[in-house]
Amino acid sequence: MTTTKLRHKLQSCLDRRQEAASGKFEAREYSFTVVFEPVSEPRSTAHGRSARPQRHRFKAPATSGYQVTVPLLPGLITYGRTLAEAREMARDAIRCHIEGLRKDGERIPDEKSARKEKMRVALSA
Repeated sequence: MTTTKLRHKLQSCLDRRQEAASGKFEAREYSFTVVFEPVSEPRSTAHGRSARPQRHRFKAPATSGYQVTVPLLPGLITYGRTLAEAREMARDAIRCHIEGLRKDGERIPDEKSARKEKMRVALSA
């Protein structure tokens, strides 16, 4: 995303917050399932190539942060260097996304009406 587009998107979010604060929208709390996926830094050699895992001892890759997604809000992806920062970024991104849906007159997804299942998928060797 270009800097200009990012500035426009952030300004649009700020505008929506001001509208919400002015009372144009009814206040309501929402609840969403949020997925925090650890992002690992790839181990590399001095030559910049990925190192092969050592067989004799396991060392977990260093976590460089968390990628955050919200299944009911497609396209909402954010990131935080720590879990606390990721939670803060998620709250802000969700709030901004919902405000955009409200302003555009679109339906805000509801966790209660969504059907949830776990699905197993097998891959052949």
